[in-house]
Amino acid sequence: MAGDFSSCKAWPANPELTLAVLLFPQKSNSDDEGTYDLDVLVADSHSGDIVAHNHQASAVSYDALRLSGVSLDTARYRLSSSDRAFGVRITHTGSSRVSPYESTALSLYMTDGKNVRPVLDRLIVTSASGDWDGNCAGTFDSTLRTIDMGPMGKDGYAALNVSEKSVHRVSTVRKNDCEQNDQRPVLAHFVIEYRNGRYGVPKGLQGD
Repeated sequence: MAGDFSSCKAWPANPELTLAVLLFPQKSNSDDEGTYDLDVLVADSHSGDIVAHNHQASAVSYDALRLSGVSLDTARYRLSSSDRAFGVRITHTGSSRVSPYESTALSLYMTDGKNVRPVLDRLIVTSASGDWDGNCAGTFDSTLRTIDMGPMGKDGYAALNVSEKSVHRVSTVRKNDCEQNDQRPVLAHFVIEYRNGRYGVPKGLQGD
């Protein structure tokens, strides 16, 4: 059911408006694979009337990685002097206990008249994976990306400053204890510019 994957909340940047995201499974979906249509809505908080809308057919897919969650991100994404964005986060999770995997992708949307326009498409902001023996011994990797608003560009839209932190962990059995050792975090930073109406996601960092 669509209600299994939906989220709704008032927009702190403008409490007169309420945001909603809904995922609708396609009829051909199976337990092993499938796709969902995505609706992103902006409604009047008092009347409930829809004031802006975006529908994306076959927007979210799943196979070995199952769809496990959707949420709204209402951090302060001020893209220009007059435009604010809000986010939709979609999480996929693997089913293997000994090779766990989970990732969350962030998309940003802004209102444009009666339309909700996507401006950032599925940037992976968290990921975690591992290979272990199911008891202790193994390795695990995690990455966290955070976004800060950069300076305004020539077209009046801010760049996205993305900070990345990756950690590699090794678990080993020593004297009947399970010891975990985190290597020094690897830090990176990159900038996503606004071009041709959207922010382009770097290759390899886009979710399903």
